[in-house]
Amino acid sequence: MTSPRVLVLRALGLGDLLAGVPALRALRRGFPGHEIVLAAPAGLAPVAEATGAVDRLLPASAPGRAVPRTLGWTGPPPDVAVDLHGNGPPSHRLLQALRPARLFAFAHPDTPDIEGPAWYRDEHERDRWCRLLDFHGVDADPADLRLPRPDAPSPAPGAVVLHPGAGAPARRWPVERYAAVASALRGRGLRVVATGGAGEDDLVARLAKEARLPDTDVFSGGLPFQRLSALVAGARAVVSGDTGIAHLAVAHATPTVTLFGPVPPSHWGPPPHRRHLALWHGPEGDPHARRPDPALLRITPDDVLDALHRLPPPEEPAP
Repeated sequence: MTSPRVLVLRALGLGDLLAGVPALRALRRGFPGHEIVLAAPAGLAPVAEATGAVDRLLPASAPGRAVPRTLGWTGPPPDVAVDLHGNGPPSHRLLQALRPARLFAFAHPDTPDIEGPAWYRDEHERDRWCRLLDFHGVDADPADLRLPRPDAPSPAPGAVVLHPGAGAPARRWPVERYAAVASALRGRGLRVVATGGAGEDDLVARLAKEARLPDTDVFSGGLPFQRLSALVAGARAVVSGDTGIAHLAVAHATPTVTLFGPVPPSHWGPPPHRRHLALWHGPEGDPHARRPDPALLRITPDDVLDALHRLPPPEEPAP
């Protein structure tokens, strides 16, 4: 007999998936005995496995933050479908087409037959999805976001990781400022490594050249998740924009300095803790702009260096 199934739609990026971990874990607890199926990009399968909350990944993606046109769902309709992708109606209708017995989603005037809580624009991403589940009777804890420490050793233990890339130009702090931070840290005797995702090799190469980083301290091309996870978990600190690696560092309790603009940290920032410092000068801007946001450009290398100086040391790994 087929196990009952819960289908969760979150066909977005690394940071989105990590921000959804508290909701996924709540579903895991709330539906024991169910198979939890996550519709997300195929490349995120190792991340989904690391959460301990997902049984199977159903490959699903679309350009940007769009909703996939179809889902390769087979067999009987899901017992529960959960829209962690957006506030509808495209994502609502995609799940409705599978005829789930129950659909958890936010209310929207264009899908009046779906019962759900109101969508609030000014709400943190982790809180938003936990509130959705609470509405539907599933207890969720926004703080339940830690990942287990990787088994593999870090390729650069104790290094400060600088990640100049981000999903949109509006969220990319200038490379020359990262280079200034790198040079200052190396002048203090600290090891600095540069990372980049797929398609960000030019950014990483520019940073490495301007900061005179050795080849051994340059990790471009988009590291496999296990290796990136080990690097981040073993780092002294991670400095980046509002992007996936910042969420990964939070998940591993690695100290972070995250540079925000145009989206405020109240929407996507780390949880309140002295090991995580979010720099933001406001006001909000256009997250899809083709140039770095003016609020982001108000952050200086000295601001970042001061924040790094104020961070506590990384946690010792648990035995």
